[in-house]
Amino acid sequence: EFRAEGRQFDLIVLDPPKFAPSAQHIDRAARAYKEINLVGMQLLRPGGLLFTYSCSGAISMELFQKIVAGAATDARSDARILRRLSAGTDHPMSAAFPEGEYLKGLLLEKV
Repeated sequence: EFRAEGRQFDLIVLDPPKFAPSAQHIDRAARAYKEINLVGMQLLRPGGLLFTYSCSGAISMELFQKIVAGAATDARSDARILRRLSAGTDHPMSAAFPEGEYLKGLLLEKV
């Protein structure tokens, strides 16, 4: 609806639910993350900031970054990663359970 109206925003936060509850859902989740980030980039003004997150343990930070970069490319936008984000120090992770590092995010600026 906002795209049809030509609306744009200075700040967008994308914090969807877990799209990949397990590794077998990675492809579906990647498509969903790409779609919402594509829309986010289309609605973001140049110079605007996008906070985008994933809480899917099956999606690595590396894959998430590739998905978001692909969404920016498909939106014909250039974006700079200003910061990689993760859970705070009050959210410790077990050394025996690396999947506990499920929360990841990126702060991007649309150039």
